[in-house]
Amino acid sequence: MDNNEILRRLSELKEEKNAVILAHNYARAEVQDAADLVGDSFTLSQAAVDLDADVIVFAGVHFMAESAYILSPQKTILLPDADAGCPMADMVSAEALCEAKKKYPNAAVVCYVNSSAAVKAESDVCCTSANAKEVISAIEEDEILFVPDKNLGHYVSTLTDKKVHLWDGFCPIHQQITAHDVLAAKSRHPDAVFLAHPECRPEVLKFADGIFSTAGIIKYAAASSDAEFLIGTEQEMMHKLKKDSPEKSFYPVSKYAYCANMKMAALPSILNALETETTKITVPEEIRVKAKKSLDRMLEAVPK
Repeated sequence: MDNNEILRRLSELKEEKNAVILAHNYARAEVQDAADLVGDSFTLSQAAVDLDADVIVFAGVHFMAESAYILSPQKTILLPDADAGCPMADMVSAEALCEAKKKYPNAAVVCYVNSSAAVKAESDVCCTSANAKEVISAIEEDEILFVPDKNLGHYVSTLTDKKVHLWDGFCPIHQQITAHDVLAAKSRHPDAVFLAHPECRPEVLKFADGIFSTAGIIKYAAASSDAEFLIGTEQEMMHKLKKDSPEKSFYPVSKYAYCANMKMAALPSILNALETETTKITVPEEIRVKAKKSLDRMLEAVPK
């Protein structure tokens, strides 16, 4: 079955099952083009609640599908490939977090949405890279335990007077982007504006002209009068950027910034998920209820 046939069949199934396809900005280009909504984790979390759909196919990784189920358990949440995980999310466990909470008893736990349902359940509030500053500002406590991304946590710590304790986790894709990569890219494109994701290392962020979530990068680039941009995040972002601003030029800072887990969702696996519904993602109710409180607080911290 070629892609055109797959797309035709997907259209039929979406109408038949009242289904939507949500894709992250790091998903394959052809998957983004087939999706009903493409966005960052915050946008997709809101969509999981707001969309009038019975079935959601999540072209992303496991924690994203979990979050969709946590927020909308009445909906069927499908992950095209059950093995699509997140290495960063695996760097913190609920058990390890509980031990850390004993070490910092006065700290509010702010959990990056890139985490398991069990970790969210042990946290006070979740955040995304788009709203971390606003979430932390809304917290009464002056002390924060930020898990699991030390790079995002460090960046947020520069935007607040609160004391922020960092977990030793990171995104391997962003972590491998180096200051050398940035300087080399700047030498090739001296007039380009450098936009970076806050999951990058601090020494990379210091060279950035703007630090944004994936949605923020797209929005900034579209509104800017500049014509050239260096992009410090996963390389599939170039597809959305070029699609939204075809008259501008975009260059990835590192050609190695490639997330294989985000590429596991392909058109055939999306079709199989929607046809068979054998890749349902659920969360035990006791964990779901606790995790939902953290996600609800995240969504309430920033107006829609």
